[in-house]
Amino acid sequence: MEFPYASAPIKKLMVELLSAVDEQLGSSLQQTCTLPSDVQHFGNSSDTARASLHLRSGLPSSQIDFILGGWIHCKLPSGGALNITSLSAYLTSLTDAPHFLLELIQSSSTSLVLILDLTPRKDLILHPDYLKTYYEDTQLDRHRQHLQTLPEVRPYISPSLYIRAVLSPTAIVITVDTGASESTNIEEIIQDHISQIAKDLLNFWIESCARFVRDIEASERAYIGERDRIIKNKTIEVDLGSSFPRLFGQEIADRVLNALKEYYNK
Repeated sequence: MEFPYASAPIKKLMVELLSAVDEQLGSSLQQTCTLPSDVQHFGNSSDTARASLHLRSGLPSSQIDFILGGWIHCKLPSGGALNITSLSAYLTSLTDAPHFLLELIQSSSTSLVLILDLTPRKDLILHPDYLKTYYEDTQLDRHRQHLQTLPEVRPYISPSLYIRAVLSPTAIVITVDTGASESTNIEEIIQDHISQIAKDLLNFWIESCARFVRDIEASERAYIGERDRIIKNKTIEVDLGSSFPRLFGQEIADRVLNALKEYYNK
């Protein structure tokens, strides 16, 4: 994928993440994007919003369901632009290991919202061993703690209760604002802090979740599969379903969302 509207450090980060996916998991994925061409690249009639989606499905023998990368560029009435860059990776019900989620939302040269998480696939209260295996023993919370020591970083509270319910206790959900700083800019924070954490988390997901075989019983697989299906469809409804018609028009939004639903409901 190319990221024509992303800032240089975000573009570099995304290229490195996708290269890691290709190098380490390429043999478990379809070689090409399986979305229709008019879903891979699309924009509205006034050319104020453009987007690209790239989906690679896992091979039948793989634990990977699919990996989805994308970007959205939207011109703002104020004269600026909103740029959203994302990477998500879903596993099949052959395993109960967490999914991977990264989203970078930038609306100005001095501010950024980051969402980075390994999203759990079990209730962490009912399954304390799952909490211990993926979040406690791995000390994933150290990444969030480190970022929140930076004076430019503040917690970000998503307006969606649903999104907040899906994330793990160690999720990094922050706002970075360098507007008042005279010594630090947003690019430096991405390069010096966010990039390494994102790469570390993706590498952990690849080695400990995507590649690691964790046997679960058939009854658990049915539960995991149904839970995943609900979350994927609800994510479309809450996130993309609310914004795409406004950005791209109903016809294009329906075409794109229906194409995604085919993969989300497999």
